[in-house]
Amino acid sequence: MVDRKWKAMRMAMDGSLWGHLPVLVRANSKESVEYILQALWRTCRTGLDATDRDIFCEMLQLPNQSDLDPLLVCLRMLIRRCVYENINKDNIQKLFPSEVLPELQRLLTLLLQKFQREWREDILKDQVTVPRLKTMTWNMANEDTDSTDPVAVINLKLQNDVPSNSGEVDVRFQLAKDTLQTMLSSMYPIRDQLSDTGITTDRHVSQDTNMV
Repeated sequence: MVDRKWKAMRMAMDGSLWGHLPVLVRANSKESVEYILQALWRTCRTGLDATDRDIFCEMLQLPNQSDLDPLLVCLRMLIRRCVYENINKDNIQKLFPSEVLPELQRLLTLLLQKFQREWREDILKDQVTVPRLKTMTWNMANEDTDSTDPVAVINLKLQNDVPSNSGEVDVRFQLAKDTLQTMLSSMYPIRDQLSDTGITTDRHVSQDTNMV
C-alpha cells in the first residue's frame, strides 16, 4: 500500500518539475539548503515574502525570480509528503525518482529526516483536541432535606493530552432528575458529534497550501 502511494506521487509530479531540483547545487553550502527548507515550512500557510525570495535567489545565484518558483513547488511537495504522511525516515529517499541526482537525494533526505519530527510536532499543536475523561464520580445532595428535591452532584476529571497544554482539569456540576434524564438520552448523539469533529480535524490538518 505504501509503495503504491509513492508510485502515485511520482506519477502526479510532472517530470519537468523534478528537473528544477539541480538548481539547489548552486547553493554555496548545506546550511543554505537547510535555510530554504525551514523557510518554506515556516511560510507554508502564508507563502514567501519578497525578502525571503530575494535571499533564496542570492543563495542559489538566480538572476530571475521566475526560475525560483518551480523549485519551490517541488520542495513544498516533498515537505508535505514527508510530514503529513509521516513517512518513515528510512523510506524518505524512496520519494525521489531515479533521475534525481544521487547527491541531491542524499542531501534532501538528510535534511528532511532532521526536521521531520519538529515539523510533525508543529502540525499536532494546531490540532483541535477534545479532553479525555479520566474519572467520573457522583453523589446525592440534599438527601435529608424534605423541602428541596435531591440532585446528583457529578465530579469529572478531564485529561488534556496536547503537549503544549497537558494536565488535568476538575469539573463539578449538579443535575436534577429531569436534567439527568435528558443528559443520559443525549449521550449517543454527543459521542457521534465528537467523532465527526475528530474526522474534520484530521482532514483540516492534512491539507496544506500550494503557495510558493
